[in-house]
Amino acid sequence: MSTMVTNSWRKYVTPCWRPSVLRQGENCSNKVGDPSGRADKLWWYKDIGLHLYGELSMAVIQANNVLEDQCQVESGPMSYMEACPRGTFVGIYDGHAGPEASRFINTHLLENVKRYTFESREMSADVIKNAYLATEEQFLSMVKKQWEIKPQIASVGSCCLVGVVCDGMVYTANAGDSRVVLATVEKSGKQVKAVQLSDEHNASVESVREELRSLHPDDPKIVVLKHNVWRVKGVIQISRSIGDAYLKRAEFNKPPLIAKFRIPDPFEKPILLAEPSIHVHKLQHGDQFLIYASDGLWEHLSNQDAANIVHHSPRNGIAKRLVKAALKVAAKKREMRYSDLKKIDRGVRRHFHDDITVIVLFLDSHLISRSSFQRPILLVKGSGVAPGDDYA
Repeated sequence: MSTMVTNSWRKYVTPCWRPSVLRQGENCSNKVGDPSGRADKLWWYKDIGLHLYGELSMAVIQANNVLEDQCQVESGPMSYMEACPRGTFVGIYDGHAGPEASRFINTHLLENVKRYTFESREMSADVIKNAYLATEEQFLSMVKKQWEIKPQIASVGSCCLVGVVCDGMVYTANAGDSRVVLATVEKSGKQVKAVQLSDEHNASVESVREELRSLHPDDPKIVVLKHNVWRVKGVIQISRSIGDAYLKRAEFNKPPLIAKFRIPDPFEKPILLAEPSIHVHKLQHGDQFLIYASDGLWEHLSNQDAANIVHHSPRNGIAKRLVKAALKVAAKKREMRYSDLKKIDRGVRRHFHDDITVIVLFLDSHLISRSSFQRPILLVKGSGVAPGDDYA
């Protein structure tokens, strides 16, 4: 790997990960896979690891000049107090117009989840919603502080997909068009059924366009079909995000923001929303695994195809295998070989596929049924790990 690429990955990956932490005196001998993950040119991947409820696998492929995807996993206490809910938190943050928003979310959202969990003494949909809104306000405050010296920060935003597995429940929150799919065993026991747990907020979806029109009844241009693609105000495909200050507050929809991001029509209420759609699923005995991924994966693989690949493949390296399957489809769409696509460097690669992040969480029913206070505390963060981590 070139020095430039190595330094680039270190810059974006290192802040995402911190060492796994075990309570003093707990056994730390059960090492799984490469503890530090691996970086290889445009790839970062963690073939196999552990979380509270089973095994996990992670992979990231870069397509943009600057990696805009960020992700994190933390398994352990969901608050700062001793007697608190414990679970596994997954976050995938697919940035656009730059990496600043996704990096900001990666630093602040989980901390806000822990704060609201501490206040309410339990995990809930309201906890997660309030954490999203708090993170949004924090980011917009930063935009305001930097507006005069760095106006382009107002054009940066991120989709935000969060999953929390806690006390036998899966909480799914989404703002944007990332997706999580649950695979559950069918009655025959040989096949799995893919169940999408997240709503998507993309103007290509008719119900999203209807929602936008109902929220903005006096704006005939709230959604525009431009070059055969539906876009909100003709500029962006998603209808919910964190960031995108220029579409949230009119004070940022003016110079010195460059003209291509400014919209001509004045507005009083936010055009995009930060509030996520949230679903709560009670885990069943047949639930096998969860696939969390940015939209770069789902552009090329269906829910069922992704679930089948995981179900019929070894767990070790499964996240990377999913990404490769999507890349092969992307190459085929352009009538080229996957071996040729692999030779294309970042930046130019964005013409063939997006940054892609995949996290697969396997669900061990035996671990899920145990009391959370009987399980060891394992804390894991990010899309890269620090050397020496045992449960990363």
